[in-house]
Amino acid sequence: MNQERIIVALDVDKLETAVKLVQQLRDYVGAFKVGLELVNSAGLPVFDKIRDAGAKKIFYDAKLHDIPNTVAGAARAAVRLGVWAFNVHCSGGFAMMKAAKDAVLRDAGKLGVAPSLVLGVTLLTSIDQQQLRDELSIPDTVNAYVERMARMAQAAGLDGVVASPQEIKMIRSTCGKNFVVVTPGVRPAGAEQGDQKRVMTPEEAVSAGADYIVIGRPITQAADARTAARDIAATLP
Repeated sequence: MNQERIIVALDVDKLETAVKLVQQLRDYVGAFKVGLELVNSAGLPVFDKIRDAGAKKIFYDAKLHDIPNTVAGAARAAVRLGVWAFNVHCSGGFAMMKAAKDAVLRDAGKLGVAPSLVLGVTLLTSIDQQQLRDELSIPDTVNAYVERMARMAQAAGLDGVVASPQEIKMIRSTCGKNFVVVTPGVRPAGAEQGDQKRVMTPEEAVSAGADYIVIGRPITQAADARTAARDIAATLP
């Protein structure tokens, strides 16, 4: 079903708000994203609370980036939280990404549970070509950099990447159809772009090959969140 492709970003600072959104949307979307704002506001119990509210799939937007041993420990903890997926920064390097995936497989095996998907963040969707060159001193084009990160993530054993919609086709061509692509920077036609810079509509992103699209404010701040989610799902090919 098209709605299964939608991951709603619970970018809120109160547990009660997150729980209410899950209760409203659990039958209208496929998964819920829990990021740093909510975790740092509500603490780790948020995962159990929103699961109890009906969140069948939870994407922990942890964006882990540290030495391999530290990230491996955090990955094991993510498995114990029971999350469907979590992410790490590709810029942490091959060894870090491999350590995360290896830790997930080992711990999931010990616990007898399905391993969490490990996704690599290629490049934040708030960063454009000028920032990549002038602020980060990376001479690559955005596409070339994202391709390099995606190749490295796949070589390290990751299940997929988080990338802007503008790089989806290139990632599909480079990494194949079974490599998961989760796409933020998705805005329905007419919605404000906010701090995202490399964006597409939900329909365009899925048509380009995204497996999942992450949508926050256009749903969570809509007058009727259920209707907003249903209308977006109806546009997906």
